[in-house]
Amino acid sequence: MTTPVLDPEHIAISKSKGIKIDWKDGHHSDYPLALLRDQCPCATCTGAHGTEPQKTDYSKPDSSPFPMFKPALKMLNVEPVGNYAIRIHWSDGHNSGIYSWEHFRGICPCRQCASGS
Repeated sequence: MTTPVLDPEHIAISKSKGIKIDWKDGHHSDYPLALLRDQCPCATCTGAHGTEPQKTDYSKPDSSPFPMFKPALKMLNVEPVGNYAIRIHWSDGHNSGIYSWEHFRGICPCRQCASGS
């Protein structure tokens, strides 16, 4: 269970851009699509149960002079999971990650969170 201050006040979802969350403690987080997909918390992506993690690298810049075409990543659907999380259905067919509010705060990419302040 999350603490009330870790609960979102407002969530803005753009299926082609990402998710923005205003938190009850006044913090603001902006999660681009690539970061969300790369930070999927499901057992397959994290390597739970002793399996090899199946991480994606959508956030990684393509350094190849002849990059392969990749279809644009999109969220096809976002659904609530109780009062503590959301599940994202991705255009790459993945949909098993449950993104808790605690997970969202843990992967917040803002300068303040990245510096540990």
